[in-house]
Amino acid sequence: MATIIPVVAPASPPSFLHILPSLLILALAMAAGFTMMGSFSMVQEGAKAEMALSDFQLSLVQGVAAAVPLLLFSIPIGLLVDRTNRLRLFIGLAVVWTIGTFLTATAQSVTMLFIARMLAGIGTTGALTAALSLCADLCPPHQRGRALLIVTLGKALGQAGAFALAGWLLSFFLHDAASGLFANVAPWRATHYALAAISAALVLPMLLLREPARREVAAGIHAPWRVVMAELWSRRAFLGPLFIGQVSVVMADAAAAIWASPVLSRSYGLAPPDFAGWMGSLIFLTGVVGSVLGGVAADIGQKSGRKGGLLIGAVIAAGLGIPAALFPIMPGIPSFAVALGALMLCGTVTGLITSVALTVMLPNEVRGLCIGAFIALAGLIGFGVAPTLVTAISGLLGGEKHLGEGLAVVGVTVSCVSLGAFWLAMKWVPVKPI
Repeated sequence: MATIIPVVAPASPPSFLHILPSLLILALAMAAGFTMMGSFSMVQEGAKAEMALSDFQLSLVQGVAAAVPLLLFSIPIGLLVDRTNRLRLFIGLAVVWTIGTFLTATAQSVTMLFIARMLAGIGTTGALTAALSLCADLCPPHQRGRALLIVTLGKALGQAGAFALAGWLLSFFLHDAASGLFANVAPWRATHYALAAISAALVLPMLLLREPARREVAAGIHAPWRVVMAELWSRRAFLGPLFIGQVSVVMADAAAAIWASPVLSRSYGLAPPDFAGWMGSLIFLTGVVGSVLGGVAADIGQKSGRKGGLLIGAVIAAGLGIPAALFPIMPGIPSFAVALGALMLCGTVTGLITSVALTVMLPNEVRGLCIGAFIALAGLIGFGVAPTLVTAISGLLGGEKHLGEGLAVVGVTVSCVSLGAFWLAMKWVPVKPI
């Protein structure tokens, strides 16, 4: 029988090394989820050719398919995170994203493809809410920057895997299409069959964990709805700008993640196997560096004693993201890669600091709800609006050949909004964190 890793919080604060194995298991599972969620970006040109899809249809499959279910399910999932066993919920959501990946491989219509990608998005983003709540209760507040850093590294690994692993599998099946188990299957479909199997294997270690005790509960996990809403409303001056800032960052990142591959193919003449390796490495490297910078900045900001110090790193990163958003109109591939990497690094920093702020500034009974609401709005606007907005602007500029220019316009605009919003959130941060 496998050894159970105990993660129930002891009376005295645990050492960071004590909780590290549990954090690594959570990170591994989140890596699987984000690989499944982002994998279609690498193969979408193959799906477009086989299924005769337009850019608009791709934007619906990639954007709206993620946004609508997030809007409908993120807040209910957040409430479940606050009031039920988070570990069981996480495992159930992992099954959902794995099923979505399998259905992607079998989809024979735009509708079925839409549903498949929707399931992948529901599972991954819902599980992220549970993972952040679990991390917050595995350690005291002064360790949360480092703890969330580990899970964010898993997210970064998954986002990199969406390019590197999916790209490697696609290349393998492109060169071995005439033989083997998937001889009569389109390479992009075979890629998702393999990814579904990998996802199932990576989630199994979650069965070794136990639900941790909840920390910093104010009104109780079964507090009446009016009490929960009152707690959130009292912090509206801080939460409003924080929402806007992070949603704007998600808009820039989502548009970049979805359209970077087509821009490389159309504007720079590269095929997916030509950039899968370095793109995956770039995403992972910036995810690692951004997670480290964000975690360290959050912990240092808390210790500074300055009001809003926790968010200083987010303000700086948002400002640096403005010129980085010009990556799709860079003159060459090296400058494209540098600018895209800078944008992703800044997004990782702001995302981690925002997560730490929510777990430190809010009582336990509203964290899941608030994180779920963040994800819902980010999903609706970031995935539902940003990708389609890019196609609309490129259309105004002259058609699909201007995809890069449209992507740059959207990225710079929303990055400017995020800078102002994070500055306001820092100004109105609660004086005494929970």
